[in-house]
Amino acid sequence: MEAEKNLFLRRRGEDSGLGKGLTLAVLNAPRLPFVPFRIERTEIMATARGYQANAPRGVSACRPKPPEKLYTIKDIPYKGLGFIAARKIEKGERILSEAPLIRVPRSTVSKTQVQEWICREVAALSQDERQSFFALHNAFKDKENRELGIVHTNALPFGSNASAGGVFVQASRINHACLQNSQNTWNEDLQQLTIHAFRDIEEGEEITICYLHDRTNYSQRRRALQQRFRFTCSCQLCSMPPPQRAISDAKLDEIQRLDELIGDGARMTVSPLDSLRDIRKLLQLCEEEDLEDASVPRAYYDAFQIAIYNGDEARARLFADRAYKSRVILEGSDSPTVRKMSDLARDPTNHSSHGSSSRWRSSTNDIPSGLSSKDFDAWLWKENSKMPSHNQTMGETPYANLRNDATFPSFDALPEENSLDLSFFESEDGYSYHPRKHWCFLAEIVSIEIFMRLRLYIKDKTKQKTSVSFYTDDRGHELKPSALKEGYTVAILYPEQHGFLDMTVGIRHENRSLLKTLLTSLVDQTCQTLAWNEKGHRADCKLLKDPDLRMLLLLEEEGFDQFHHFSAL
Repeated sequence: MEAEKNLFLRRRGEDSGLGKGLTLAVLNAPRLPFVPFRIERTEIMATARGYQANAPRGVSACRPKPPEKLYTIKDIPYKGLGFIAARKIEKGERILSEAPLIRVPRSTVSKTQVQEWICREVAALSQDERQSFFALHNAFKDKENRELGIVHTNALPFGSNASAGGVFVQASRINHACLQNSQNTWNEDLQQLTIHAFRDIEEGEEITICYLHDRTNYSQRRRALQQRFRFTCSCQLCSMPPPQRAISDAKLDEIQRLDELIGDGARMTVSPLDSLRDIRKLLQLCEEEDLEDASVPRAYYDAFQIAIYNGDEARARLFADRAYKSRVILEGSDSPTVRKMSDLARDPTNHSSHGSSSRWRSSTNDIPSGLSSKDFDAWLWKENSKMPSHNQTMGETPYANLRNDATFPSFDALPEENSLDLSFFESEDGYSYHPRKHWCFLAEIVSIEIFMRLRLYIKDKTKQKTSVSFYTDDRGHELKPSALKEGYTVAILYPEQHGFLDMTVGIRHENRSLLKTLLTSLVDQTCQTLAWNEKGHRADCKLLKDPDLRMLLLLEEEGFDQFHHFSAL
């Protein structure tokens, strides 16, 4: 299982929609934004032939070289110079495609080297080009030499994994908005920066991009903009009345939290349904917040990777198609990343993670037809997948038999740690292993010891005695005292036998969400003789309202979709 956990790490790269500002390590620049996690071991291969899907309805064709200038540069009150739409710009139109005036390395040994590099680059410019360079805004006149201050204020990176950034005569004039209407992207093939409108922009409206690399709340944005660019933002999002802004901040914080969860590669492999549903929730929050930037195709690409890793070609194709259609709006059909997405939408098996698992196996022929939009979305996001739900009610699903030794094994039947018990684990490639089924160990607390860490002495349904030692971060103190009582039942998901240094064998408990105490005694044969009207059983019946107990009762003997967890201790 350890190999499975360590097999994938989220590698940020590939998303070329970026913020603004010099991204040099020596200047403590912020990290790069909205780059999709990658579970593949190698880069996906782009092909010359793209998936020939039509652009989304209502999106105009991208113009690599617009026949007319779509903007004018004007002085904007309290902002300085900025871009103003010269006519209505439709969603998906390319506003600008521009080569850099100078290139700047993203990382160097010292600030002095950066300054020397920049001065050489500026000195090599023509007189007109130098004039354009020095006409750009410098927010750091009091701290840095003139050239370095201008670059620090105006440089844009050449993609997330590039070794350089650049300063642009035109694009560096575009002002910031936290809820922007355009996306800046480095096109590696063109060797130019492109600006695309991702929503309709009316004539006379300002064209904006987002300088920040993270989708954060108001106070964090305000602090970052002051530190990095020395201005206070008064955009639509920042100018909301405090009550509305608080609601927006809560959603943005949740988007950030979900993004971090989705970025956990290990969680994606063991809990793909949880990750998939987190992605859907993130997309719903983006829609509520009117976010249409690179976070949208990134999320669909995340969903694609989860599907293709698990062998689900049907959903993978649809998620890749959505990633393609949303990304082509931001970057244009000549973008290398768009071509990669189009190729994956045409044939998702081109992705290197295809075949890693067959857990959700399907083919592109399995895409359903004739469904309503609501039912199709329910299928796409696996809403009806068999998974114990905290909202399920009694009678909806046959309950598991708590005496089933396969699902509720005795201590002797548990797998040994660091061994491959094929009755509990399986592998598709002979290298990485994951559970082939769910199991839960039930035992009754006999005595309790609290010294350096919590240790519970327990006996299982065969009367065998053993112990559970807590190696959680809080060493067992996360359990409430009311949950620790002799005679109560302890339930542990996916435990293994562990050999301790004192030569005893027990259970080493590390994940706090995999153990819970049930405020009832472990049912044995004597309970079968008791009538249901006895006081103790009436109290126990109330336990069925506990979603965690219902989850145990719904565990299936065969099949494994993802790890289950207890909702509370």
